[in-house]
Amino acid sequence: MALSTDSVQGDVCYTFEAAIEMATQMEDEGFRAYLSALRIVKDKGARQIFKEAALDELEHKHQLEKALIDGEMKGGAGLQQPVPTMNLSYVLAKRELRAESDAREALAYAIHLEKGSIDFYQRMSKGCEGAP
Repeated sequence: MALSTDSVQGDVCYTFEAAIEMATQMEDEGFRAYLSALRIVKDKGARQIFKEAALDELEHKHQLEKALIDGEMKGGAGLQQPVPTMNLSYVLAKRELRAESDAREALAYAIHLEKGSIDFYQRMSKGCEGAP
């Protein structure tokens, strides 16, 4: 996502609340990026990809906001495992979206946005390695 993911610096461990707030902002920015993409593309397949991705971002944000209320993140055991990406962000070039963009271009666009999220969470996780 063309997000403020660069604001997360390596070897910095944020408080739980600060980390969740940053993640919530990132998910909201992702939602906004997909919403903007939906307003551009006309292809039915591309629109479906962006619609589903936008709804996923809303669900992620909702889960994070629940974690703020609960004071903990549930189900995080699988977060320590590497995410297999098959280097799709390298294979599929990210292009500027156009009204004529098809499902393949939409998927490539979404993959690049999601790669930004993965990088964000990995940097945040690394910053807290060994913290109590």
